[in-house]
Amino acid sequence: MNKRAEPGAISTSTADLEQAAFWMPFTANRQFKKAPRLLARAEGMYYWTPEGRQVLDGTSGLWCVNAGHCRPKIVAAVQKQVAQMDFAPTFQMGHPAAFEFAERLARVAPSGFSRVFFTNSGSESADTALKIALAYQRARGEPGRYRLIGRERGYHGVNFGGMAVGGITANKKFFGPGVAGVDHIRHTHDPARNAFSKGQPKHGVEFADELERLCVLHDPSTIAAVIVEPVAGSAGVLVPPVGYLERLREICTRHGILLIFDEVITGFGRLGKPFGSQRFNVMPDLFTTAKGLTNATVPMGAVFVKDEIFQTFMQGPEGIEIFHGYTYSGHPLACAAGIATLDVFEEEGLLTRAASIEKHWEERAHALKGAPHVIDIRNCGLMAAIELEPRAGQPGKRGYEVFVKAFEAGVLIRVTGDTIALSPPLIADKSHLDQIFDCVGTMLRAVH
Repeated sequence: MNKRAEPGAISTSTADLEQAAFWMPFTANRQFKKAPRLLARAEGMYYWTPEGRQVLDGTSGLWCVNAGHCRPKIVAAVQKQVAQMDFAPTFQMGHPAAFEFAERLARVAPSGFSRVFFTNSGSESADTALKIALAYQRARGEPGRYRLIGRERGYHGVNFGGMAVGGITANKKFFGPGVAGVDHIRHTHDPARNAFSKGQPKHGVEFADELERLCVLHDPSTIAAVIVEPVAGSAGVLVPPVGYLERLREICTRHGILLIFDEVITGFGRLGKPFGSQRFNVMPDLFTTAKGLTNATVPMGAVFVKDEIFQTFMQGPEGIEIFHGYTYSGHPLACAAGIATLDVFEEEGLLTRAASIEKHWEERAHALKGAPHVIDIRNCGLMAAIELEPRAGQPGKRGYEVFVKAFEAGVLIRVTGDTIALSPPLIADKSHLDQIFDCVGTMLRAVH
């Protein structure tokens, strides 16, 4: 039997961590525990390790701390709420903060999205949006629409619905198909024509016609919804080609298919507008959010629903309109954090601030063209990806080494295979951006 530490006695030593109870998500546990990277404190643009070493956050935690860490207004709001009321149910009950937060969100949403369904994460938001789409098709008299269409290299969380429509193979291969009646259109990554694009690539609008092909294959009257990320984040910042989202919208409208945008990453200012739909001027029928919704202070997600879809559910006899929800939907602490987050966004102009520094961000990212191992650079808003040539027979190894070396040098980055992904808090100034790219450039020269 492994020796367990007494309660409160776990230290950060490698020996203790190797026997620790925590099974870490999306982590090579054995590898990590041999050389752990621990964070103990955060404020503004920075983390600090248990030893007191400062680390610049180049990834907004995990695409989520849009307003920077430990903002006093958000902290105070959560402290006040937990002392006043720690929990309240939202099944056949309610509490003022949930209604206030939903109203505040509706004000920053695109016109026509005045209804919000609360969840607890991006994964739950994806599954909720898919269920709303299926239920809507039934409510409007088309129960034969049961198919869901995702996209290769798409990421919609790890619950069964989002996993099924997602298109990242490693996230699916151990768990089976998840949900029946799912198909995928191809991804938009086309380095042969679009390598080193600044903003939206010029080539690839025709990739949207894959949806038309699936309509012919399956019969469009069987398709309930299509779900895509405006910019695919977890797959390595894949920016939509010019005209691509517009064509998806046109095909969906023509065939009565709902278009769902997964805005878990692109929402709340990441692209220089409150939401990605506004950046690209293409409106979905539903869109999912989480992450920046509460500045990641308390886990929460939300699905924004077009008004006419909501009204369809409000027809007929009074009763429960959709048999779906979560114990923590609209949790008081999350709502308090979210309201305070919106206050910070508004007071500091953070929902549009990325637009003012995007040019400098783009220039610094693309200045790494020609650096060792770099085969592509992509950017949009305050998101960027630097794709590296994989080592022969060791995919992901080079990217991982850059990640570790950057952390040791004081900058937190993210890697997906051999692609470096960057997305700092929206409070970043040019000196922070310079530090990120200077560090990445140095680390690229330090690996073979």
